[in-house]
Amino acid sequence: MKKPWIVILCAAFIVTLAMGVRQSFGLFLPQMSVDIGISRSDFGLAMALQNLLFGLVQPFVGALADKHGAGRVVLAGALLYALGLIGAAFATDAIGLHISFGIFIGMAQSATTFVVVLGAVGRVVSPEKRSSAFGIVTAGGSLGQCLMVPLASMLLRDIGYHETLWIMAGLVALCGLLAIGVAGRTDGPSLVEEVEQSAREALREASVHRGFWLLNAGFFVCGFHIAFIATHLPAYLNDKGLGIEIGGNVLALVGLFNIFGSYVFGRAGDMLRQKYVLSGLYVARSVVIALFLLLPLTHASALVFAGAMGFLWLGTVPLTSGIVGRIFGIRYLSMLYGIVFLSHQVGSFFGAWLAGPIFDTTGSYNIAWGIAIALGIFAGLVHLPIADAPVKRLQTA
Repeated sequence: MKKPWIVILCAAFIVTLAMGVRQSFGLFLPQMSVDIGISRSDFGLAMALQNLLFGLVQPFVGALADKHGAGRVVLAGALLYALGLIGAAFATDAIGLHISFGIFIGMAQSATTFVVVLGAVGRVVSPEKRSSAFGIVTAGGSLGQCLMVPLASMLLRDIGYHETLWIMAGLVALCGLLAIGVAGRTDGPSLVEEVEQSAREALREASVHRGFWLLNAGFFVCGFHIAFIATHLPAYLNDKGLGIEIGGNVLALVGLFNIFGSYVFGRAGDMLRQKYVLSGLYVARSVVIALFLLLPLTHASALVFAGAMGFLWLGTVPLTSGIVGRIFGIRYLSMLYGIVFLSHQVGSFFGAWLAGPIFDTTGSYNIAWGIAIALGIFAGLVHLPIADAPVKRLQTA
């Protein structure tokens, strides 16, 4: 059996590379739109397709990882990811970009990010340490944002987007080597006591569990918050007279503080009841947003808001996945968490899209901010009644 620290380390670096490269895509818009001759809407559609496919294929990719092991799935995803980046370098029109950046990379991300690798990690760590391990892996996504976004910015400035995409493809291909560390379906401490179950039986068991659908509802809110803020906060700050440059600083600060937040909330999930920590996290988001809107807006307050939201950013991942694993076991964690993650991506779609029509209609983001606050309170409440005890199948194992 692989040593747990090897699996955790390889999983964290896979997420660092895959998510880090993903966070840099917005930087390619100016150069690619001019060189290829496409509009911002064309580029935005490619990103929308990417996010949608990222979520839609996730449950199926998760099921493949549960059946054949995470290593093979990550390897295939890394190769498809690299192919998508190379295809984008050769794209000459919007359709080429939609296929490469949109379809290929969207599908590839589902195989190289949280859902698949967390399933591998969950198999080799004991239940009492699982949330902390998930937090470490989740922090890798923000570490990637801190490392890859500045690197991509520098490369785009110095050598242009074609060569930058090739370099990014090479970095993503490293995930294929790291896949060795998460390969296999070892029956570690989290699996030895589970009763054998088919994927269909696991789906049926989850579908009739009220808590599973409450987790879906809560993770929808997480996706809405993250996509809304990541997409529209820079424009909001610019509209308020703080300038366009602060947008990049704010998003970088979000990534930095999320490294700490993911680890802290992962640890908290091992020491406290996860559903209560998750509930408090969502309510804290609403409080932070409300204070940001009520207090005078300055450069300092924008940076403080970014730090606070960054700390609360992806702490939901180790907690939500931890609850899924606690209730249903680890055997089909990738598949079941993949379904919950799909809800997250649907929320992301609405978070990024809905604020646009609201702004176009009203001339401000006030209603969108209000929705974000209300959803945070809703998510805080919806987690409280979750029956988070292991299902009877696990209790009688």
